[in-house]
Amino acid sequence: MTPVHLSHFTVSSCLGCGLEATLKALRQQRGGLAPCRFETIRDLETHVGEVPQVDGSPLPASLAEYECRNNRLAFLGLQQDGFRSAVEAAIARYGRRRLGVLLGTSTAGILQTEQAYRRRDPHTGALPDDFNYRTTQNTFSVAGFVRHWYRLEGPAVVISTACSSSAKVFASAARMLAAGVIDAAIVGGVDSLCLTTLYGFNSLELLSAEPCRPFDVDRKGLSIGEAAAFVLLERPTESLDADAVLLLGTGESSDAYHMSAPHPDGLGAKMAMAAALRSAGLQAADIDYINLHGTATPSNDAAEGKAVAALFGDRTPCSSTKGATGHTLGAAGGLEAVISALALRHAFLPGGINTLHLDRAITVQYLTANSELAPRRVMSNSFGFGGTNCSLVLGRAG
Repeated sequence: MTPVHLSHFTVSSCLGCGLEATLKALRQQRGGLAPCRFETIRDLETHVGEVPQVDGSPLPASLAEYECRNNRLAFLGLQQDGFRSAVEAAIARYGRRRLGVLLGTSTAGILQTEQAYRRRDPHTGALPDDFNYRTTQNTFSVAGFVRHWYRLEGPAVVISTACSSSAKVFASAARMLAAGVIDAAIVGGVDSLCLTTLYGFNSLELLSAEPCRPFDVDRKGLSIGEAAAFVLLERPTESLDADAVLLLGTGESSDAYHMSAPHPDGLGAKMAMAAALRSAGLQAADIDYINLHGTATPSNDAAEGKAVAALFGDRTPCSSTKGATGHTLGAAGGLEAVISALALRHAFLPGGINTLHLDRAITVQYLTANSELAPRRVMSNSFGFGGTNCSLVLGRAG
């Protein structure tokens, strides 16, 4: 594929709001998971990655119809790291019809619906008049919100393929740029905490009581987090700085092995990674670091480990940053793409945290401490329920 420039990006998670806070936490190997005290939940023994700033950040009155936790989290990201100025400059260059919005989410604003159900009319069961499904719970809500905020007129799409959602938007946007449909795109993902997610994963017996421990021999499950990540994608210019970050390749697969479990040998994961390498015109030896999907569930880590080992052996450093951020579901791909971009720009490899005893049955080179090795090309993996897999290859321009 023709490389695409990540000209600007921003992220908010339990590590903090903005690139500086995120980079500092990664450098210090400091996580943001804490015992779950979210909303009305008091009966789940688990840790979550909550963004505390969301609760005190209501939307402006002009955006009141979009009021929900998911869009409040999105709004935080749209106002930091100079992202709004970058988008406005892109609008001036290309026009409002030539900017696409492609975002990933899983549960969107379902918390708004959960809260609305508590306020149903006691006699008729009707939902309250102020509840607006279209602009809150609907998965398109966040793309509609971003499009409305910037007054854009180009294509707007939401991809909801569970945990691969906000990785797959990079692939879709790259294809639209190559086809000449758009000249730039806002990509990324937003997913916020809600009761459906927490109780749902608990019913699947996938939640860990302690902060999650990816690739640990005693890993017991995942920790749920929330995040908003936004990236402005543009065609590269001839005057790019050496530390500019490029999307070099994308790989997608749909193995459909099982609704909620990966293929035990990581077949779909291997297919996605191999496709990403082909797309970038690279060999496995060209990748300096892999940001693993690494959810800390026994089956997922084992399957991904087999896939990585089959393609890369035990030579390529890798880690999961979900020990720091939790699993942010539909936002995970975008969040981890930004983390990978920070690793490229600031010349380090982020080690995984919370992992005390590596699972030696998984034969990969897993980092439990940061490395000062300066990567030139990295891969970021995002693998979702139902076998919807996506791998991205990012690299430095120089």
